[in-house]
Amino acid sequence: NYMSIFQKATFGAGCFWCVEAIFKELKGIEHIEPGYAGGTVENPTYEEVCTGDTNHAEVCRITFNPQLISYSELLDVFWSAHDPATLNQQGEDKGTQYRSVIFTHVEEQKEIAEKSLHILETSNAFPNPIVTEIKPITNYFPAENYHHDYFSNNPNNPYCAMVIKPKVEKFKKRNVHEN
Repeated sequence: NYMSIFQKATFGAGCFWCVEAIFKELKGIEHIEPGYAGGTVENPTYEEVCTGDTNHAEVCRITFNPQLISYSELLDVFWSAHDPATLNQQGEDKGTQYRSVIFTHVEEQKEIAEKSLHILETSNAFPNPIVTEIKPITNYFPAENYHHDYFSNNPNNPYCAMVIKPKVEKFKKRNVHEN
């Protein structure tokens, strides 16, 4: 079965538009779907998630080919794509929906993520404690269609031009895994 080689990873690292734009640069990524996970409401809307009341995180569900990119390599990108030491905030984006979180799909991902987190913590890469949560995936819902490929489709949006574009360019400069 062609599809069976693919695995899924789900990360929350601030605004999902940024996360999607960065992970799209990688080879071995089959598909990226922005969505909401870990909350208490069924099928929340973007507006509901933005209030923080649903307790969902903005996430990207990444379908990847483990023969081309490993889960560990995805985690390296996750850590470098945001600041995991700011609680419920990335840049000017504030709220629990922007929390740093790794939603695991299988036990092996949990083990790899915990090990990766431990290595980061002991390396003192960040001056403040890392606040990233690692938990099994729950209550995942795809985001509305207009969020998909948001950065590609809306390059002139001020948020895209001022926040996402510099992030992606900085990432491209120092990344080895890209297409």
